[in-house]
Amino acid sequence: MQRITITIDDELLAAMDRLCTERGYGSRSEAVRDLVRDAVAPSQGDQAGAASYYGTLSYVYNHGTRDLARRLTDEGHHHGVSIASMHVHLTRDDCLEVAVLHGSVPAMQAYADRIITQRGVRYGHLHLIPENSAEPANHPHPHGDNAGH
Repeated sequence: MQRITITIDDELLAAMDRLCTERGYGSRSEAVRDLVRDAVAPSQGDQAGAASYYGTLSYVYNHGTRDLARRLTDEGHHHGVSIASMHVHLTRDDCLEVAVLHGSVPAMQAYADRIITQRGVRYGHLHLIPENSAEPANHPHPHGDNAGH
C-alpha cells in the first residue's frame, strides 16, 4: 500500500469528516479508497472485458426550458441503452427523471454526457453496476408468478 498526500480546502475537509462520521469510516483513508474505487471501477471492468453493465441516470431539469423535453426524449430513443424511465414532478418548474440503462460503460457514459450537458439540466449522476453483480434474469425469485400468494 502506498501513502499519498493531498491538499484540500477546509470546507471540503469538513465535509469529508462529516461523511466519515455519517457512514462510519474508521479513517479518511478508507473513505478516499471507497470514493476512488467507485470512480475507477467501471473503466477497469470494461478494460477487463466485462462489457455489459446496468446503470441508473438520474437528473433534474427545468421542463420550461425551450424544447428540452423533446431533446431528452430523442436522446433516450436514439442511444439504445435506456431500457426504462421514471418521471417525477418536483416543483412547478423542475422534474426528476431516472433512467435505467443497460450496455457498455462507454455507451452509457456517452448517453449520460449527452443528457447532463443539455441546457436546462441542472443536476445529473450516472451510477454503474457490473452486470455480473446482478442475478440472472431467468433465475426464479419469490415475487414472480409462483410467489405463493
